[in-house]
Amino acid sequence: MATLKEILNNGDKFAKENGIQLTEVREGFARAEMIVEERHLNAAGVCQGGVYFTLADLTFAAVTNSHGPVSLGVQNSITYLQSARKGDRLIAETEETFNHHRLPFCQTRVTNQNGELLCVVSGSAYRKKDIFPFDKLQ
Repeated sequence: MATLKEILNNGDKFAKENGIQLTEVREGFARAEMIVEERHLNAAGVCQGGVYFTLADLTFAAVTNSHGPVSLGVQNSITYLQSARKGDRLIAETEETFNHHRLPFCQTRVTNQNGELLCVVSGSAYRKKDIFPFDKLQ
């Protein structure tokens, strides 16, 4: 059996194809990173909003599933604060702020390599009765 980090890094095909990798997974916390490439830019020449969301979504999945039960996002809100540019390293860190047995709530901060805050995401998940099949977190 694999770790939750390995399962999500390999199993989330969209995140993987976009160069996003979980670098840390703990119970209630996760971190992921990526480099902004040409393919991630929008028509204005800055990082497309869906990239931030996909990065945050992978850490959100790691955090909400870190307790064992299969958890799926039911609501997310994203606020863009600054643009990233080609070559920037994006770092998403998600923390579980409310560990409810059915509806956990998380907050994510996406920063660049200089620690500048680029966007914030908040969201809730729904925890099912099924157990996510992993050995350990990382």
